[in-house]
Amino acid sequence: QVQLVESGGGLVQAGGSLRLSCIASGSIGRVNNMAWYRQVPGKQRELVAVVTRGGITNYADSVKGRFTISRDNAINAIDLQMNSLRPEDTAVYYCYADAQMGDSSIYSPIWGQGTQVTVSS
Repeated sequence: QVQLVESGGGLVQAGGSLRLSCIASGSIGRVNNMAWYRQVPGKQRELVAVVTRGGITNYADSVKGRFTISRDNAINAIDLQMNSLRPEDTAVYYCYADAQMGDSSIYSPIWGQGTQVTVSS
């Protein structure tokens, strides 16, 4: 069974920083895109940042210049460095991977369990 294990959420004051980490465990094959999403109650889950296997990144406009996604292909892990945090960044953050599981050649979406980030004003 493949899992994405997240860590690093918490409570921080506005203007502060947090670093989220996510690592894949289990029988996982090739991984294409990995990403961070976030969701607040009553709203759709939104893409925060994505990184391809080749290292190309893309960010939501709301986090450009403040957040940085990085990836380690050797261990199928990504981090999200979040600086200059704002109260509107408060959400549950989810790790995502598009990956082959076990011996399958099919790519499937995998989600982490989510980690809470709370930014106080």
